[in-house]
Amino acid sequence: MKEEKRTRRPMMRTAEAAAYTGISKSTLEKLRVTGGGCPYIRIGRIVLYDPDDLDAWLAAHRRKSTSEAD
Repeated sequence: MKEEKRTRRPMMRTAEAAAYTGISKSTLEKLRVTGGGCPYIRIGRIVLYDPDDLDAWLAAHRRKSTSEAD
């Protein structure tokens, strides 16, 4: 069996995550306070987002119609 090595993408700070998702930095910050946002890692004052978590979070919010329930 051949094992595939998966390269890990670097973690993103809030500004990078905002640019990646198209969501404003302030919205990501508010979601951290109120909940409902993407999982994140806090190390001291530094907040990091895993790109895989961002992808999963965005995919979970994908809708085909405005009438779909949240």
